Amino acid sequence: MLKNDKWWQRAVIYQIYPRSFCDGNGDGIGDLRGITGKVGYLRSLGVDAVWLSPIYLSPGVDNGYDISDYCAIDPVFGTMADFDELVSAFHNNGIKLIMDFVINHTSVEHEWFRKSRRSTDNPYRDYYIWRKGKNGGAPCNWTSVFGGSAWTKDEITGEYYFHLFTEAQPDLNWENPDVRKAIVEVGKFWAEKGVDGLRIDCANFLAKNCDFEDITENFDENLRKKFINYGPIHEYFRYLNEQLFSEYGLATIGECSRTDPNEAAMFVSPDRRELDLIFQFEHMSLEEGEHGKWNRASAPPERLIESLVKWQTSMAGRGWNSLYFDNHDQPRMVSRFGDDGKYRAESAKMLAVILMTLQGTPFIYQGTELSMRNISLKRDEMNDCEAENFLAENDVCGYYPPEEAVAIVNLKGRDNARTPMQWNGGTGAGFTVGKPWLKINPDYSDINAEAMIKDKSSVWNFYRELIAFRRSHEEVFIDGVFSRLGSPAGTFVYTRTGRDETMCVTANLTARTIETEIGHCLRPEMFNYAEPPLTGNGKALLRPYESAVWKVVDV
Repeated sequence: MLKNDKWWQRAVIYQIYPRSFCDGNGDGIGDLRGITGKVGYLRSLGVDAVWLSPIYLSPGVDNGYDISDYCAIDPVFGTMADFDELVSAFHNNGIKLIMDFVINHTSVEHEWFRKSRRSTDNPYRDYYIWRKGKNGGAPCNWTSVFGGSAWTKDEITGEYYFHLFTEAQPDLNWENPDVRKAIVEVGKFWAEKGVDGLRIDCANFLAKNCDFEDITENFDENLRKKFINYGPIHEYFRYLNEQLFSEYGLATIGECSRTDPNEAAMFVSPDRRELDLIFQFEHMSLEEGEHGKWNRASAPPERLIESLVKWQTSMAGRGWNSLYFDNHDQPRMVSRFGDDGKYRAESAKMLAVILMTLQGTPFIYQGTELSMRNISLKRDEMNDCEAENFLAENDVCGYYPPEEAVAIVNLKGRDNARTPMQWNGGTGAGFTVGKPWLKINPDYSDINAEAMIKDKSSVWNFYRELIAFRRSHEEVFIDGVFSRLGSPAGTFVYTRTGRDETMCVTANLTARTIETEIGHCLRPEMFNYAEPPLTGNGKALLRPYESAVWKVVDV
């Protein structure tokens, strides 16, 4: 038995993007009934909790992250009765539910914003950030995360409202205590419905420096300082913890981009009573260049390994790590960090070994357990506002030839993660009997759940075994000390040392065969090839993308 009752430390969490998971009514869009029908699949895989991306009422400009009613289910996903049924199905199968909590911004169609824009003296005016224009234009030169100005002029009052994302997503004014109270009431509504946790979208963006002065030097760097981890952000989370999180025993995960370990510890150190976990983005930003994520560069394995080691060592004893290699906002894991061609299965399994054996809570994004890959889309097939904003900006600025810009989006864009789940090799990949809202990856005839469940050597069955293995060695993989061992470039070798046992993990993140030292007294426990790595004289010969977990037997 572990020394604490923090279930999220022991859990393996599965993320569902509802629009793309399973269509229960044949309209081509995933929904709540579709998810309910797959609870048995999740139980069989062995996950402990599900993080559900937004299902709230929304115009869908940013696929549900623009919310028009926090306490209503979007009809495209079903009804509140469908939601209640889903919660019961999860809980009856021992699976907890984490809801996406989008509290940095709303939709322009939210009742709060509709009232806010009516007049400058409306009681809801201060729920959002409004400013008068300057010199015939926007209040300042701040830009949106998605490109373009962060300000949009509203003709009703002639003033501008602030938005870090699309103009359809006005930012809430967290300086207003009424906003904070209203958000707590929203959280209580869902807690009373049986939700077990909240994943807070853009968590470290809530506080802004509202001087809104023009930035004249080091624009990108100085702009980020205005709203990332700014000023009263920790005060806001201590308030939410006291009024909501602790009151209902909710597990909390904050999305915190551009955050280093010292800043992360301020969010998740238990004595600060703010959040339980954060999603940090360092390993998701390794390839960024002049145009941010939109470039062809790929990071060498050493940089990924260095980032993972940094967070393992820096957070030890200070707070809990979240472990992930992809999600609804990132390209597919096997296409980004592995080899989605010749070594697709091997590299997918290798990454899974790392995911399940580092210290922290592993998150599996839907389809990752199938080794789903990136897709190649034509521009008119894309459905991501971020990608379209970049392509439109590229049309004007000419960063890349049009064909290259589309190729870069296909490499880095969010649509890769949002293609429909591949359940079987039949029409519609078992996702829908209708026309899917987004193109299904043509590889579904080979890469699908039905085929992999039947194949004992598949990626799916490897995940299932790994989850069970992690659970059977909980003390070492959850509480055990992490220590990196020396190994050749492109390989990651480390130990996890618990009270009663030590495990050693070896992973080759390249397509080359590499020899590395491992010592003499190791017994292979889990490995991603048919046989464990070839060993001799205290060394292991790691084949392309080979990984193994070894038990140290002489300690």
